[in-house]
Amino acid sequence: MAAPSASCGSANRSSIANICFDAESRRNRFGGAVSDELIRKYSEPSTLPDAVIHGFFVDGAMRGAAELRPLGSGGEAEAAFSIETAWQSHGVGTALLERTLLAARNRQIKLLHMTCLAENQRMQQLALKFDAELTFDFGSVVGEVEAPHPTPMSMMREFVADGTGFATAMLDVQSRLLTPA
Repeated sequence: MAAPSASCGSANRSSIANICFDAESRRNRFGGAVSDELIRKYSEPSTLPDAVIHGFFVDGAMRGAAELRPLGSGGEAEAAFSIETAWQSHGVGTALLERTLLAARNRQIKLLHMTCLAENQRMQQLALKFDAELTFDFGSVVGEVEAPHPTPMSMMREFVADGTGFATAMLDVQSRLLTPA
């Protein structure tokens, strides 16, 4: 059996509905118990059309996602993460947050907010890796990370990362098409 191929790249919002959430992951991601129907509605492209989504794919299936959603026009945005349990604590969140911060930087977003439940230690640890300032409030935690100003180099890094993710995805599809059943 071949090793799974993994990559990070741009994704569409509807792909989030395909992530396999267990009960704890749903609660951590959405702040409480939610139904499959709510996740499907949340994942519709018409909700928050300005969101930038990066996905973590294994053998063509999305196993994690990071969303960057601008908050009005004040240079602030919210980041949210959905990662299947089997892929948590394996560097997926770190890779997705790096991509999200780069995208925020290049979109003139100065402050990135990440909200999680107070018991979501993994999310808090992830935020602290990126020097977030954590504020505890009524059972939730808000992490805030300042993004630096964009530079020509940061724009190029995002362009190359997106292109690499796309090329990897295309090669993965091609190899699956050529593999005999």
